[in-house]
Amino acid sequence: MLYTTANQMLATLRAARADQSYDRKLLRYTATELLVVDDLGLRPLRDFEPEDVYEVIRQRYERSATIWTSNRAETEWYAMFGDELLASAAMDRLLHHGMVIEMTGESYRDPRRRGGPAARQEARSA
Repeated sequence: MLYTTANQMLATLRAARADQSYDRKLLRYTATELLVVDDLGLRPLRDFEPEDVYEVIRQRYERSATIWTSNRAETEWYAMFGDELLASAAMDRLLHHGMVIEMTGESYRDPRRRGGPAARQEARSA
């Protein structure tokens, strides 16, 4: 299993293009049994990044499990690619066997909701 943020994965692949290690670095993301990519779409994709995301999706398609997280709705993912054909090819592969889980509601990062120190303090004060 490999966990990475989208930003870190794309920065690694961008640097790999510069030092001619792209294929080896791409293999790191495509060969693992489970890849978890967090926060896709947090910032706009630029330069070769849409192609890099597509290549990771394409090479993992029907071979390995991948979890992508994003604060963007599924319908917003198409625009991230900046190219209709590339977006269509990527999303077709993602959604073919994929499952979209949309979470709504308050953030679970709020310590009062997790039983953290703020929640325990409130409970003692009550």
